[in-house]
Amino acid sequence: MKRTLVFTAAAMLLAGSLGFARESTLIDFTLLDADIMTEENEDSDEPQRPQNSRTVMDYSVAAGATFTDDQKSLMKTSLYYNEWEVELNSSARNVQSVALSTVTGAQVKEDADVPFAGSKVLAVRVLFPEWNSNANARIVPPFEIQAYEPLRSADENGNRQEQTDEEKGKYLFEDGYGLIKNVGTIKSISVTTMGMNFPHQLYVLLKDNDGVERRYYMGSLMFDGWKTLIWNNPDYITEVRTREIRVYPIYPRGIPFVKFNGFQVTRDASDVGGNFIGYFKDVKVIYDLAVLNADRDIDDEDLWHIVTDKEAARQNLEMSRFGNKQVNRYIEDRKMDKENTFTSTDYAKSSDEGSAQEE
Repeated sequence: MKRTLVFTAAAMLLAGSLGFARESTLIDFTLLDADIMTEENEDSDEPQRPQNSRTVMDYSVAAGATFTDDQKSLMKTSLYYNEWEVELNSSARNVQSVALSTVTGAQVKEDADVPFAGSKVLAVRVLFPEWNSNANARIVPPFEIQAYEPLRSADENGNRQEQTDEEKGKYLFEDGYGLIKNVGTIKSISVTTMGMNFPHQLYVLLKDNDGVERRYYMGSLMFDGWKTLIWNNPDYITEVRTREIRVYPIYPRGIPFVKFNGFQVTRDASDVGGNFIGYFKDVKVIYDLAVLNADRDIDDEDLWHIVTDKEAARQNLEMSRFGNKQVNRYIEDRKMDKENTFTSTDYAKSSDEGSAQEE
């Protein structure tokens, strides 16, 4: 009898839908403003770049031995607004649209009638084709949100410090920076955005712990001013007795999560094209807990280290993928010419002087 009760309790722990739904902020763009500059080197001509200290990532670990220490010290990126990207589909992609479709931060006026007045939000410009063509644009972070990056503070140059006792067991991108842990069934998703009467459609892109990306339709942007768009799960079952309860081993499955993978804006061929401007404040999620927090008689992870080893392997894989991509961009940026005009030559100067003398 006692053994049966133990197994029943274990099943209830993993039935993440027993009235324990909660609301969390997946990403809050008011938190992503720049507050540090990348390290400056006196003997290098590499420019400093503004970054967000909480989300700064060092991708020099993926760089080869040909880079100097000065160059590696500047190989950092973060979720700072200007680092975000616009990815256009083939129907919308051309030289002009790629060049003009950008992401930056927008300052909300101090006297604005919103709770986040005076803060910065994510601002997007997309140049859609003006001819009849279905087109879409993805607004994505500069790298995939790292689900297993431990929380560690950064100094004024973006260098990660040793983890403190208060930071142990926490993750860098939690609490509004793109990651929510312990997510079971998603009940609702909301986006606070500013509409400008564009007829386009908005989607939120989320990725789970299995690496599966899902697209959630938030609605049309055909409105003016700030509005909270909400997606409600049509298959969400509120009655526990009618739910299909699946039981998984408590250890070492790990804790399910979702992370923010970007927005998608779609333009129908019959709608007006040209420039699209959008502003986004945050994304929130209401969800069931996947696992109830409960004290165990034995510390399984301390004994077996299964989850720790698996998370470390995933983190290294994610870092190598994002690091290689960023290093290639760093190389391309260094190869780009920074001159905007031709430099005057002695011949041009002498020709000008000769013309003046003839007059």
